[in-house]
Amino acid sequence: MTKWNYKGIKAKDLPKGAVIPEGGTAADYETGGWRTKHPVLDKEKCINCLFCYAFCPDSSVIVENGKVVGFDLKHCKGCGICAFECPKDAINMEDE
Repeated sequence: MTKWNYKGIKAKDLPKGAVIPEGGTAADYETGGWRTKHPVLDKEKCINCLFCYAFCPDSSVIVENGKVVGFDLKHCKGCGICAFECPKDAINMEDE
């Protein structure tokens, strides 16, 4: 781990989830806690093009049998890329 120190706080003192210590461990940490908005799917507008799935940087779009069924809010950071990329405006970002 790097020697990070900000005003006396050391990386080793941060709570679990504040640091991703090595590659491949992100799934072990809930990272959606700092989100201010979350995606909401309008299933009537959705055409299941899966653009949201392809563009989501956190792999937070849940797809079952080729259809978007929801979002993994434990890992979604609320960036809104899914809503921006949706060609049918089927995803709205709503306040937490």
